[in-house]
Amino acid sequence: MTTIDAAQSALYEKLGINQNTDVKKGSSDSLGQNDFLKLMTTQLQNQDPFAPMDNGDFIAQMAQFSTVTGITEVNSSLEKLVDKFDQGRIATAANLLGHSVLVPGSISRADENGELHGVLDLPQATSMAKIIISDADSGEELNIMDLGPQAAGLVGFTWKDIPEEIKAANKRIQIDATINFGEGPQQLNPSVYARVLSASVGSGESENVLIDVEDFGEMDVSTAVNFR
Repeated sequence: MTTIDAAQSALYEKLGINQNTDVKKGSSDSLGQNDFLKLMTTQLQNQDPFAPMDNGDFIAQMAQFSTVTGITEVNSSLEKLVDKFDQGRIATAANLLGHSVLVPGSISRADENGELHGVLDLPQATSMAKIIISDADSGEELNIMDLGPQAAGLVGFTWKDIPEEIKAANKRIQIDATINFGEGPQQLNPSVYARVLSASVGSGESENVLIDVEDFGEMDVSTAVNFR
């Protein structure tokens, strides 16, 4: 064993590095752990004995190499996390198919159970709440639901006895809400459940999960209030 190899082995031992551990080699123009230690031991062997290398410089070089190595490992770990995150977003998009999402709007349709569901978000208590349901295309009034006085918060409503011809034709249904906060009747925009027709993962600058909602078009999944 040469003097340099002996010095290198001693340095390995002091640093707690296993010489038998396989180290992934990079390209020919990159400096690996073994290359760095060989250069350092060579530098120590060939230094001027009357002006030896300062301990602080020696430690600084090791610290710099450790920092670079640490950054490389962090970047590698982040790349793996990004890959996992992409897989998770794709799985999320696939799981949304066949579900309904609660979105702000007044157009709805009968769901797979032949029912219509929606929500009123009341900023304050109301002395009356009324839901007027009509055919969105013809304007024909189909049903009136009197919900009576309601406290502030979310108030759900459901229409179950939808006529068969409306369900069979999958007609669009218009929902109008009237409330009274003490200043007379006024309109309030409801939120309704609508079917998710498709889902995808965005590309480019926007890589969020996008959903195509019936009657409302494409939207970011983060804007959805609730799923069912």
